[in-house]
Amino acid sequence: MMNKLSFKIGFVFFAAIFLLEIILMVFLHSNIIHSRVHDELSALMTRGNNHREILEASFHEETIRHIALMESRTDTMVILADSYGTILMSSNTVTPSIKTLISMRPDDVPRQGMILEDDWKNQPFIASVSPVKMEGGQGYIYMFQETGKLKALISGMNRHFLIAGLLSLLFMIGVVAFLSRYLTLPLVKMNQATKKISTGDFSVTLPKLGQDEIGELGQSIEVLARDLELMKTERNEFLASISHELRTPLTYIKGYAEIAKRPGLDKAERDQYLTIIHEEAMKLAQLIKELFNLAKLDENTFTVDKTEVELNPFLEALFGKIAPVFREKEMDLSLDCPAGLTAHIDPIRFEQVILNLLDNARKYSNEGSSVSVKAENIGSGHVRILISDTGWGIPEEDLHRIFERFYRVDKSRTRALGGSGLGLAIAKQLVEAHGGTITVTSQPNHGTEFEIIV
Repeated sequence: MMNKLSFKIGFVFFAAIFLLEIILMVFLHSNIIHSRVHDELSALMTRGNNHREILEASFHEETIRHIALMESRTDTMVILADSYGTILMSSNTVTPSIKTLISMRPDDVPRQGMILEDDWKNQPFIASVSPVKMEGGQGYIYMFQETGKLKALISGMNRHFLIAGLLSLLFMIGVVAFLSRYLTLPLVKMNQATKKISTGDFSVTLPKLGQDEIGELGQSIEVLARDLELMKTERNEFLASISHELRTPLTYIKGYAEIAKRPGLDKAERDQYLTIIHEEAMKLAQLIKELFNLAKLDENTFTVDKTEVELNPFLEALFGKIAPVFREKEMDLSLDCPAGLTAHIDPIRFEQVILNLLDNARKYSNEGSSVSVKAENIGSGHVRILISDTGWGIPEEDLHRIFERFYRVDKSRTRALGGSGLGLAIAKQLVEAHGGTITVTSQPNHGTEFEIIV
């Protein structure tokens, strides 16, 4: 429980808000109490000053009795004393503690009066003193107020603060619990989704998690699940294709090897079977070589060492290598490349691409057909190379899959011609490794054209 993210987030939120609330409550409580006590002391001193004003205006015995009678009906007490501390008038009984406070009066009491006692927590009274001019000299008006009422008021205020604090605490716990749950619920769902992915189940769907970083993370997990599912499907198909492609030549090799071992075969028959075994072994070796190249492309362990290459002599040299096999089928091979045209390519890797496309054009064209290669500058430092043939063409429904591994338009005819179904996949990855693109357009019985831009 304590290791859960929701608990950790909730605890951090709770601790931070609770600490802030405690600080605010203490500050507010202290200020309210201080303000209330200050108001009581100010009111007490003001009351004493008012009595002074009345006495100084009319210092008569009747006025004194009137003030004493008025204060006897309130929760305050008034005492009139001379400068020697002799009590001349009192609205209530004077206790020893009151006499003690009177005796503690300083000699220099200011005209506006002063507070004699403000310790409301520990003393039974708060008190003020105001000087008054009277017949025969200086006198003093003392005002006393019992602290019980103030203590009761502050005690009630404390209870209200406590109740408010408990209610706000409960509310805060609810809010924090909701927020921590709200914030961590998407993470919990994403955690469940990643656990599901780790078991090999990629059928992951997450609810809409918003437009923030958490929402983006959820979308990334869904994309990852789809990519992994696609990768798994492609891997299974790839392994099945490899198994099938390897089994076919191995079956031929094994079958004809057993036949060739039979006694009584004449030399011509044995040579025929051995020739078939050799051809299938060569197909198998070519397939393994292409698989190895494809693996290096997938793992990015190969390097593309690009340099500035003049295309005309590069393509003419390449034509010299492949021209004999085109002459065997009486096919016309033409080149249209302006002198001085250069491209930033890896000559070894790019030769593999062009040879692959030309070999496909030869294989899937009739005798007497033509194949052309055209190179041109299209600006912005890019070169376009078009490889066109007048061969069998590719049906429209197969065009979008032509660069997939082991994909063949006509499997029986392709196998008879020695194709592995990997050449175009390798060519596409090599072109893309150059930072270029390769596309194809075709019409059945009219020919095919590959466009390379690098």
